[in-house]
Amino acid sequence: MKYRKRPVVIEAYQTDKEMVIHTLEGDHHASVGDYIITGVHGEQYPCKPDIFAETYEPVEDV
Repeated sequence: MKYRKRPVVIEAYQTDKEMVIHTLEGDHHASVGDYIITGVHGEQYPCKPDIFAETYEPVEDV
């Protein structure tokens, strides 16, 4: 089967420093320029800029 992500609005920011993000899967290293995404349940995880650009698009404030 194939699946599509549901259109969920997330919060994210682009980090300007190296950091360690404590995720549900353990600690992940975030590099300068990575996006830090806050998921629907408040969890955070890093995302590389190229993957972020392919996956997310800006939305107008609702």
